[in-house]
Amino acid sequence: MRFSISLPQRVADGFDAAGTRDYLIRAEELGFEGVWTLEQTIGPSPLVAPLELLSWAAAHTERLRLGVAVLVTSLHDPLQLASAVTAVDQLSHGRLDLGVAPGGGTRKFAAFGVDADTFVANFTEGLALMKAAWSDEPKVTFHGRFRDVEALPIQPKPVQRPHPPIWFGANAPRAIARAVRLGDAFLGAGSSSTAQFTAAVQTVRRELDEQGKDATRFPIGKRVYLMVDDDAARARERVLAGLRRIYGSMAGIETVPVAGTPADVVRGLREVIDAGAQTVLLNPVGENVAEDREQMERLAAEVIPQLSDSPSARL
Repeated sequence: MRFSISLPQRVADGFDAAGTRDYLIRAEELGFEGVWTLEQTIGPSPLVAPLELLSWAAAHTERLRLGVAVLVTSLHDPLQLASAVTAVDQLSHGRLDLGVAPGGGTRKFAAFGVDADTFVANFTEGLALMKAAWSDEPKVTFHGRFRDVEALPIQPKPVQRPHPPIWFGANAPRAIARAVRLGDAFLGAGSSSTAQFTAAVQTVRRELDEQGKDATRFPIGKRVYLMVDDDAARARERVLAGLRRIYGSMAGIETVPVAGTPADVVRGLREVIDAGAQTVLLNPVGENVAEDREQMERLAAEVIPQLSDSPSARL
């Protein structure tokens, strides 16, 4: 088992540079494997853009992996995104983890100049072009349906070869099959319930077998929105308030979090681990960095030790 923690992104009252720096230093001291961001270009919550925040975090950390899950890459220009990913990987000396997904039918594709009828094809071609840009070839040639590239010099390359690990987010069986075919790992969304994650993991494992992939080289993880409180009812209220800040009135969001006393949270996380998560991305949803820092401290002191009961389990 490996445990990572979310990196606070809310800037409702301005960016708390000192608090965020201290949060990162403490996460490293506590032994978390990594810190992760999320992307919400359009949404109700004032969140700092993920890659830009990770580049800032790289300067204040030495060991932590720096992850984003997920970038809806169908809404990005692939060459510009490949360059931004390379920059964060270079600035962190090879510590970036990249989560990607094509997006779904509710995305505002028109706002990004993307045809909603072809967004999946746009996504797969864009990912192929990004991989070509990260390749060892000094000049990239790529002829696709949406993009035409002829002998373009693209430098620098990422530190991690052939590229940073690509984590896929997916729910539908066809999307999961694509994730296994094109990705390096699978990360269940925070907006999915444990039951949905359980079903997705079964599909991932079946696809790994059918596609002849080595399951031991394809990590599986899940983001878990949560809140620890000595009062279980108050924990539930706090976590739902946090989710509403991120997702607004999204239907079904109340089924996804883990909340309650430390014992309640241990039980909820054990269900996620038993479902197949080898990496758990713990995501408190406080109003500010101070609340998330308090949650991180409680998780490290009161929850994770009760889950780390095997020789392979660690922060």
